[in-house]
Amino acid sequence: MVKRVIVGAHYGLKDWLAQRITAIVMAVYTLLWLAIALYNGGVDYSLWRALFANAAFKIVTLLFGLALLWHAWIGMRDIWMDYIKPTAVRLMLEVLTIVVLVGYAGWFVQLLWGRG
Repeated sequence: MVKRVIVGAHYGLKDWLAQRITAIVMAVYTLLWLAIALYNGGVDYSLWRALFANAAFKIVTLLFGLALLWHAWIGMRDIWMDYIKPTAVRLMLEVLTIVVLVGYAGWFVQLLWGRG
């Protein structure tokens, strides 16, 4: 009988595809900023305020942030799974990574829609 240790890992097409899609979202957002900067001759404080006063731009920025965090999760999880062999240590690092990334997500939302 083969003993299978389940640690929550699921390699495969879904993660590969998610990594690529999040990379595309981040690249498109970066190109958007580049286009805005080139069109306006740079980005100053008044342009920055005007952009982030627009709800649609905040939503696009939130999409970028969530894509970044998901991309980071997949990459870090793969690193932990590849290089940390003791299951308990690996799971602890994965949980710590999730906690940190969720904290970053909350902070990101607060930066976009908090008082300011």
